[in-house]
Amino acid sequence: MSFKGKTAWITGASSGIGEALAGALLEEGAFVILSGRRVDELKRVSERHGNATLIHPFEAADFAVIDDMAKRALDWRGGIDLLVNNAGISQRSLAVDTKFDVYRRIVDIDLLAPIALTQAVLPSMVERKSGHIAAVSSVAGKVGAPLRTAYCAAKHGVTGYFDALRAEVETAYGIKVTTIFPGSVRTAVAANALNADGTVRGVSDVNIDNGIPADVAAAQILAGLNAGEREIVVAEGVEAGALELRRADPATLFAFTAAEGARLAAARAEGQGPEPAKVNT
Repeated sequence: MSFKGKTAWITGASSGIGEALAGALLEEGAFVILSGRRVDELKRVSERHGNATLIHPFEAADFAVIDDMAKRALDWRGGIDLLVNNAGISQRSLAVDTKFDVYRRIVDIDLLAPIALTQAVLPSMVERKSGHIAAVSSVAGKVGAPLRTAYCAAKHGVTGYFDALRAEVETAYGIKVTTIFPGSVRTAVAANALNADGTVRGVSDVNIDNGIPADVAAAQILAGLNAGEREIVVAEGVEAGALELRRADPATLFAFTAAEGARLAAARAEGQGPEPAKVNT
């Protein structure tokens, strides 16, 4: 199906995958609600597309305003045809060094926020017996990777919630549910990741810098959404291979990730910072 003439709502729409997907949907003829924290960046995205967008800023984990934000979004054009839960934050720290507040913040933003927004929009889709809900998980939503214990926990939770939701609404109400699994995509995700103490990392990874361009990732995602795919993998190289190993040969995958964990532990013992391995993705 095409989203021409349909209404889509994207969180995290001010940059990266969210911005690129908004552009792809608008080019297809959709109307798009742009949400995020940075109003100026949302305005920048909106200015290129005029009346086809609605700037709808809010903090993803401000749970007190979710119901009101959902009502305003639903009222804009009489409903939401596609909800894309994209807003998120990553992590680059070993568990032994990471403060609990970092876990709480990442779980709030990456797991509870998309659940809260989906729960707020879901009744209207059930009533109409139509709609499409998508959530951006990650390769880390199926593969446990060092330096990302909080991120992996949240993204595994995203995978579980949306798998279970699909089971409840796909046949009963005709609502499609898609989970998206990006690997390294060329965005600011690594630079915006949290350190062990909750500060922002501020620098990117080689893997991210060499990753899939955001517009290419968005095109793959939109093609999968149009096809009604339940899962969309946007990954190459080692990351795509890790997903296959998780399914076919988990023991080999666990050995591989344990070796990387041992390398990071040794670096920590020598007083070096937690830097991910440089792999081709």
